[in-house]
This record gives sequence, structure tokens and C-alpha cells, in this order.
Amino acid sequence: MSTAARSALIALALSGSFAGAPAPAQAAGQVVVIQVEGTINPASSDYIQRGIALAAEEGAAALLLELDTPGGLVAATKDIIRAILNADVPVVVYVAPQGAWAGSAGTFITLAGHVAAMAPGTSIGAAHPVGIGGGDKRDEGDGEGTKGRDVAGEKAENLLAAYIESIAKQRERNVEWAIKAVRESVAVTADRALELGVIDLIAPNRRALFEQLEGRRVQTNVGEVTLAVRDAPVQLVVMTPFQRFMHVLASPDVAVLLMMAGLLGLYVEFTNPGIVLPGVIGAACLILGLIALQILPFSWLGLILFFLGLGLLVAEVFVASFGVLFAAGIICLLLGGTMIFDVPQVSDLQVSFWSVLVPAVGGFALFAAIVVFGVARSMGRRQTAGVEELMGMQGRAETAIAAGGTGTVFIHGEYWTAQTELAVDAGDPVEVTQVEGLQLRVRPRARG
Repeated sequence: MSTAARSALIALALSGSFAGAPAPAQAAGQVVVIQVEGTINPASSDYIQRGIALAAEEGAAALLLELDTPGGLVAATKDIIRAILNADVPVVVYVAPQGAWAGSAGTFITLAGHVAAMAPGTSIGAAHPVGIGGGDKRDEGDGEGTKGRDVAGEKAENLLAAYIESIAKQRERNVEWAIKAVRESVAVTADRALELGVIDLIAPNRRALFEQLEGRRVQTNVGEVTLAVRDAPVQLVVMTPFQRFMHVLASPDVAVLLMMAGLLGLYVEFTNPGIVLPGVIGAACLILGLIALQILPFSWLGLILFFLGLGLLVAEVFVASFGVLFAAGIICLLLGGTMIFDVPQVSDLQVSFWSVLVPAVGGFALFAAIVVFGVARSMGRRQTAGVEELMGMQGRAETAIAAGGTGTVFIHGEYWTAQTELAVDAGDPVEVTQVEGLQLRVRPRARG
């Protein structure tokens, strides 16, 4: 399923969920506030689009989007920008609170707002498309030698550069800086962004923002609007529970952790049938992880490497490779985890390597190492069940046994028919040397 199709399906489901929640009646002239924190994905995209539609339906004076994001999916970002550019109500994008940032996709959204504002201590930029997997690389001569060129990456960069240029021109913002944000990943502070004409104003809080917005004229889809928001009532619109759930699920870190937890739970259940709880939890986590893969664009190469790594760790339990499979599994897990969501042209989402992937792989590897160690110890132990455990056991002869003859011995609390090559007297100690069906072969032992 393509990324666009996945986004459409998720957006359709989310729209139904949002539409099912009754919108509270508010007086005209209010400011509708929506808050987005985290990645830009189909859930946050639908939340913003429905917020814009609600503000228009309620006749709001403006819609305030308080933004704090490291970036996200290009498809979801495009839907948000289209909704903002075609909005009938003024949309104010406010990068806040202090310490927030509008990275990557957030840069596009901020520039698209009718008014772009930032709180002190915030930053904006670094909008270059990210991706090391899936690129179509070709060689290009340069006179002095040959160097590789990532054609897919260039296409994404050129497309996004043209896209942000058109947005900046329409909003009469710094076009040159906007292009550099895409091509050179430049980022600036709020003060510098104001100096460069990237944003319109800086406000430490919402009240100060409304004061500065008062009387400002903006051009919306229905014509010029003069903002009157100083004393306007505020309506905060929050995500529905389903949207919040999908928003959390649409995180690469969460998706990887869910898949690892799911496979670990299923492995525990398969190796210890009847426990039930690990299997149920594992199946639930794996299903949620697969749902996340339908929301997020993923690389098949990264996914294959990821599952190959898990398979190698499990194989180490059954194959004596002296740690070779174990080490290969760890390497595949780390490589697959870094590549699984690293797809150019569709997102800049990546799994947090040091804070999430390494601890998760380390924990899984520790569990696998304990299992391998336990299996190795159990295989090296002497047989403790069944007939084979009688080998080497000592007992006594209950009857005298002639050389080559048979008699009765008492071994391990039981009476057995036994044969010996050397004669033994009744009461002499004997040792089992062989088990032949229901008969033992024994030899005499010295009393001691």
C-alpha cells in the first residue's frame, strides 16, 4: 500500500472519529486554539485540518496553532499546508512554548501561516529531506573522477525547495532563507528569524501575542481580514482519544519498541506453552506495531534486516555457532532499526539510535544471551530423567549373580533384572554400565 493510500485511510478514520465528537457552542469572534506537540503525521494532520474547519464553522476571529515539532511526514505536512493556504479564517502559527522548535516539516507549516510567530528561546529550520535508504544512486563524471549522485534525494530536495519557495513568496517572507532551510538545513533562533523576515513577530506568551495581533491585516481565502483578538474568548480544541492514540502510535520509536516487545512475548509463549499472558501481550504489541507500519512509511530493506536480526538471535538458541549468529543478529537489528523508517521523499522520521534503539536491542540481546546460556548449561548436564539417567548409578546386588548370568539388583529405589560379566555376591555394590530395554548391565564395585 502506498504512503498516500495509507494516509488517506488513516485520515478518513480519524475524520470520522473527530466528527463524532460534538463541538461546543461558542460565541462568534472567539479564537480557536489547537496544540500540536510531536511528529507531524496523519493524526496531527487531521487534527489541524478539523480545527481549521471548526474555526470557520464557528465564525472564529482566528485559529491559533501552537506548534512544537521536530518534523514528520511530507504527505501529512502537505495536507496541513493546503488547508492553511485555503483557510477562510486567519491561521496564526505560534512556535511555543519557550524551548519549542519548528524543525523540518514545522518550518513549512510556520511559513504557511497567515501570521508566523515564535516564543523567545525557540528555533526554526533544518528542513532538508532526510534519508539514506531507498535512494537511486548513479555515477556522474566530473572531469577529475567519478562521484555518486543520489537521484532520489535530489528530486526530493528540488521538489521541497520549490514548494517552500512558493509558500514563502505567497506569504511575503524571506524566500532565500526558506530555500536554504531545505537545501542547506540552516536553522535560526527566534530573534534571528525575525531579523531575516522569516516570521512576523515574537511573543513570550499567548496574551502578548494577542496584543501584537490586534489590528493586523491578513489576506485569507475570502479576502482581507483585520484581526480583533485582544479580548476575544479562547476555545481550546483537543485531540479525541482515538487521535491521541494514533498520534502516539505514529512514532518510529514506539513502533520499533512494540514490534520487539511483541516478538519477545510470542517467543516466551512458544518456548513455555501455557503461560498465556506473555503470548497475549506479545500478540497485542505486534498487532499495534503492524498498525504503526501502516501509518508510517517504512523501508522493506530495513524491515527485513530487523526481522532477520531477531531470527538470528532465536537461531543461536538451537545452533551451536559459538556466538557468531548472536553477533550477526545484533548487527542486523541495529542496521535494520536505523533504516526501517529512513525513507527519502516521504518523511524525516527516524528511530532514536542511542536513546531507544541501542537500549531496546541491548535488552533483547541480554534476554537472548540468558536463554542461550541456560540452554547450553542444560545440554551439558547429565541426564536427570528417563531410563538414561540410570547410567553410572550405583546400587547393590539382591541376589548372587554368576559370571555371564542374570540376577536382581536394587538401583535408585527399584528392583531391576541385571546381567554381569563378573560374578557378584548378594549384597555386593554394583554400578550400571548399560541399559538394554528393561534389563541392566552392571559391574561389581569395591566396598568403600
